[in-house]
Amino acid sequence: MTLKLNDKYLKNFISEHEYECIAPMVAVADKMLREKSGAGNAFLGWMDLPQNYDKEEFERIKVAAKKIQADCDAFIVIGIGGSYLGARAVIDFLSSAQLKDKVKTPDIYYAGCNISATALNELLYICENKNVCINVISKSGTTTEPAVAFRVLRAFLEKKYGVEEAKQRIYVTTDKARGTLKAFSTQQGYETFVVPDDVGGRFSVLTAVGLLPIAVAGIDIDALMQGANDARIAYSSSDIYQNDAYKYAAMRNILYRKGKSVELLVGYEPFVGMIQEWWKQLYGESEGKDGKGIFPASVIFSTDLHSLGQYIQEGQRILFETVLSINDTKSTFEIPYDEANIDGLNFLAGRDINELKQTAMRATQLAHIDGGVPNIHIELAERNEYSLGYLIYFFELACAMSGYLLGVNPFDQPGVEAYKKNMFAMLGKPGYEELRKTLEERNI
Repeated sequence: MTLKLNDKYLKNFISEHEYECIAPMVAVADKMLREKSGAGNAFLGWMDLPQNYDKEEFERIKVAAKKIQADCDAFIVIGIGGSYLGARAVIDFLSSAQLKDKVKTPDIYYAGCNISATALNELLYICENKNVCINVISKSGTTTEPAVAFRVLRAFLEKKYGVEEAKQRIYVTTDKARGTLKAFSTQQGYETFVVPDDVGGRFSVLTAVGLLPIAVAGIDIDALMQGANDARIAYSSSDIYQNDAYKYAAMRNILYRKGKSVELLVGYEPFVGMIQEWWKQLYGESEGKDGKGIFPASVIFSTDLHSLGQYIQEGQRILFETVLSINDTKSTFEIPYDEANIDGLNFLAGRDINELKQTAMRATQLAHIDGGVPNIHIELAERNEYSLGYLIYFFELACAMSGYLLGVNPFDQPGVEAYKKNMFAMLGKPGYEELRKTLEERNI
């Protein structure tokens, strides 16, 4: 199996009758998703995307990726949140020295995902003696962080190459017809790709938003989409006993109702780190509304066992863990024999480090469940494009279902706008005078 949901560590935390009680709610929510009758139904384009994507644009993405690979040795992705996290997660998960040997790919950098003069200056310094292309990703073109980065990097390219050649090195992913960035791109003649109207940012990794940077990294986007489409087919049932994505959503909600308000996504490989960051946005932005929601957090074991392990084992009983393991990482390493044996570990000599990792994982799961921490276990077959596409769709569908079970609209994010409005007012943006006055009266 490409993906296996293992519930053997939940036996002491969820009983069979609890699954039976939540199953009818899952069936109702599934009908709302399939018939597009629930909250946020205008943003369900991701559900059929792995089958119904724009094939012409998909081929254009592959052509553009090859051109970028030939034209530059530094490729800068400008975006924030869902505009860059999905692509970075896939690239970090799949990229390796072996891949770089097979395909000439540029080094990939990220901008517009923070407000840091240090980071921007360092990026410009790194790119000074490199051939550079950029991909700015923004539906509107007015989001502050990426807009500032695009302004700076566009000027950098125009100074380095001249205005006309710079145009050939700028790729824009934005709204199909509206927005300032779309209008400016048409005026300048930049090659553009589409942010679909019916796919929200955190669900957009399998659109041009994610696929162009992923393809530039030399990753097989056909296999990625095939994995996602096979998951779409596999998870088409409304029955939680036949649909592991829905069962995962049910498990989360049952545990939440028992006071488990924090979910730790646990990885045992450093390359899982950005998948965790993408997952945190997906679930945090989808569920954290109306005073509700499971707080998504993440750890990499065994590293974080030496910093957070004590709290997880014996702290407040508000946590549950979802362990994401990869059965075949495509990498092995034999532990060497040491004549001196100063560490006393010669009993491990000749064994693969993966065996040590798997044993540490099982030992940790047993310790944590004995300490009262429920464990969900998701096993991914391989570290490859197909399996990752499968996992992405699994998490997206489970997230939608989980939001509906929670009683929130999983496809909007009204709270994200609050800081933006305050920042615009405090910086003196026209149209925000009243809010600025209110903030000043609060002595902020």
